[in-house]
Amino acid sequence: MPDFGYDVKLAVTVDGVKQEEMPTNPKISDDNYYKVEVECPNSDTMAEWDYNAWKLKLSYVESNSKCTLKFTSGMSKSDYDEYIKLGVALRRNTYRGKDITKYLEDGSLFTMIENGTFDDIYVGDYIISPTSKDNNNKKDVNGNTIKWLIADLDNFLYTGGGVDGKILTKHHATIIPSSGLTRAPMNKERTMEGGYANSDMVKSTLNDVLSIYIEPDFTKNGVSHVIEYNASLSSAFDSSRINEYGVATGASADNIWQLRKLDLMNEIAVFGTTVVSSSIYDVGIDSQQYAIFRLYPLSRWQDNATDKWYWLRDVVSSETFAYTSGPSASGHYNRPDDTTGCVRPRFLID
Repeated sequence: MPDFGYDVKLAVTVDGVKQEEMPTNPKISDDNYYKVEVECPNSDTMAEWDYNAWKLKLSYVESNSKCTLKFTSGMSKSDYDEYIKLGVALRRNTYRGKDITKYLEDGSLFTMIENGTFDDIYVGDYIISPTSKDNNNKKDVNGNTIKWLIADLDNFLYTGGGVDGKILTKHHATIIPSSGLTRAPMNKERTMEGGYANSDMVKSTLNDVLSIYIEPDFTKNGVSHVIEYNASLSSAFDSSRINEYGVATGASADNIWQLRKLDLMNEIAVFGTTVVSSSIYDVGIDSQQYAIFRLYPLSRWQDNATDKWYWLRDVVSSETFAYTSGPSASGHYNRPDDTTGCVRPRFLID
């Protein structure tokens, strides 16, 4: 709760007994939790108890407001978990845009993610890259300090499968940079053979991006918090297949499952639908739009960019991959050997 001095007075009771302090832990025993009721009856001050962060949230605060907090034991674990789920849903459906770099610095970011409560993490919150800030040579494509955005929360939970059946069960935050990190072609040669999975982007560029830009920022005490996920990637191309245009000028023809640490986004992740992508093999586990693009469509643009287009991993035709240049969902595509395309990947942290 913000420090309002004496503008807000709190009365706290625990099981009907007045207390000087609020309980610091929701759990009394394995199946005994506190239920919290909050009232500010004599003012327009609005109060709500945030079970995920375990703190009081106030809005429309008036001077000399008086609020009562009633902590009552006896709530079951299942009922408590329902409050937590509601809190996560709220965070996924609220664009906040707050600087949460301090949570990366003190390590609490990873605790808030790992326990699945996302205590003070919302979509649109951002982290200033510590290595980019300290290293003049490590900037985004526009020469700016790299900013990592919270794009979604737990949106890949229970996805996966494939040959080894590996399912993602870790709580996670999906991260994207606000701008492209570098520029690179999808393929150095002008070819679509092997789809996305066999592109130069996957085989070399993204590995370099991971080691240079991402792992250094999200490794704490020698432990990397960039997690692996099992993804289906397009792995073959057939020039005679019918694509989104309804003509037989080529489409993805097969897929392969791989353990990954980062990938380019696809059209569905950005726009919530396919626009020019060719087939089901371009979808994979990215079958829903990221919350950040739904809540704040302008985040599809690269931040502070003069050249705003970046690659998407969708195959389009016998000669092109998809890309996007901003909020417009109109179809964009380019030949794979274009070296000016920005690399704006997504990855997951726990």
